Amino acid sequence: MAVAATADTLGGVFAAVADGLTAAMCEEVPADGERFPMRVRAESPEAALFDYLDECIYERDVRLVLPTDHRASVGRVDGEWVVEASARGVPLADVVARDVKAVTYSEMALEETADGGWRAYVVFDV
Repeated sequence: MAVAATADTLGGVFAAVADGLTAAMCEEVPADGERFPMRVRAESPEAALFDYLDECIYERDVRLVLPTDHRASVGRVDGEWVVEASARGVPLADVVARDVKAVTYSEMALEETADGGWRAYVVFDV
């Protein structure tokens, strides 16, 4: 399954792809759930996107919540790309969710657009 997204900022496109991951797992998301933070560091923007999405899947598997309503900011700190993010965790017991096994580097694309925005394409293993 693939997700394509665009946004005005790098953090916005990260959040939009994560929202696409949520949509791939569940068609209707309840409004409940508490926000929780996520933070990842990586050597490149693409690796940061991969690690951030992998963290979303990890949170689902470990905390048994469907991460939704994603917010993210991305920046460079001491030579690394840092994602500071949060999501609302909907208990898996409250939804019917499809299993997305993993994020892949297969066909992944992350690029700045001509108008200064960002575009991403990510393939997930289902």
